[in-house]
Amino acid sequence: MSKGRVVVAMSGGVDSSVAALLLQQQGYEVVGVTMRLWTLERPNARVGRTCCSIEDVDDARRVCQMLGVRHYFQNFEREFQEHVVDYFVREYDRGRTPHPCLACNDKIKFDFLLRRSMFLDADFIATGHYARVRCDGDRIRLLKGVDESKDQSYVLFTLGQSELGRLMLPVGEYPKSEIRRIAADAGLLVADKPDSQEICFIPDNDYRRFVADRTRSKPGDFVDSAGAVLGRHEGIQHFTVGQRRRLGLPGNTGEPIYVTRIVAETNQVVLGPRHELDQMRLWASKVSYVSGHAPDGPTRVTAKIRYKAIHASATLIPGDGTAELNFDAPQRAVTPGQAVVFYDGEEVIGGGIIETASPIDPASNEGQERNGLQRHHPARVSGVPGGAERSARRAHA
Repeated sequence: MSKGRVVVAMSGGVDSSVAALLLQQQGYEVVGVTMRLWTLERPNARVGRTCCSIEDVDDARRVCQMLGVRHYFQNFEREFQEHVVDYFVREYDRGRTPHPCLACNDKIKFDFLLRRSMFLDADFIATGHYARVRCDGDRIRLLKGVDESKDQSYVLFTLGQSELGRLMLPVGEYPKSEIRRIAADAGLLVADKPDSQEICFIPDNDYRRFVADRTRSKPGDFVDSAGAVLGRHEGIQHFTVGQRRRLGLPGNTGEPIYVTRIVAETNQVVLGPRHELDQMRLWASKVSYVSGHAPDGPTRVTAKIRYKAIHASATLIPGDGTAELNFDAPQRAVTPGQAVVFYDGEEVIGGGIIETASPIDPASNEGQERNGLQRHHPARVSGVPGGAERSARRAHA
């Protein structure tokens, strides 16, 4: 007897294929769905390890045939263009560095899966993400994957109780090597298929060309932190915080310089030595919490300021749909447009989009206030209340 029907997002890769296999082995009725998100514009471009090719769709279909499960295909190119590609270009044009996978998960993939599951009268949805879901009484927790080197909990922080209540993440319970072994033992054709590595709609990874083709460049000044003009640039959309190469600044033979800040209002790119990338404090907007509720007050967390960043200890100060983070140690190249995600150990608390950051002098009044705040809450670890309603998604709409 089936444990229930589950709709599995099938990308044509090994992870989602093994997710479907594991759920079938556990006694669930699996239905595979594949979303067509993007058609490559340049047929002769170098196609890297993406997840949007015709071959990927065919691989998903063939895996479903092998498993003997139904497979559905749906075109979401228009929605992907609007919510992911246009957003990506718009953010770069504002001098910010977006994470398109976050927008895709939040605006397209999970929304579609939930709607498709209702249409198919399914009980659950599943993906091949490396993360875990745990039920703790009337509260559902989102945890890091067992294989921390592959952990994808960072890109799932926008999920709330209602989504997590129906979500299954079977591959998050295994290391990647075991997932490949399971696929090989089952004879899945994708067992040795390489992981996707690049932005799926930019297969050659040349995002500067991609953005430049869709925007109008507005030349401006390179300046240092004191405002002195160092040279000219072709447009802020060509740069990101922390960038050192391809600055196009002639005559620089001294200390390496980096993009430390981008000021869209004045069309300036601020350059400086490496130490000027170090920040102790950031502010985030569009903040959501997995529980549906913000912590009651200042809370000790670890945070990731980008997908591959290491966890950094910090004090989280929640606001009205916003958050301030004060770090224990300097963080390099805190980048507006990227996500910052808050953790309590292996549990995802929530996250938001980085708006701005600044260094703090520990000897200043502001720095002393920050240190006092940390001393005042030494034992506060999670601060995330239990008893959240399952239907809550965000702390503030």
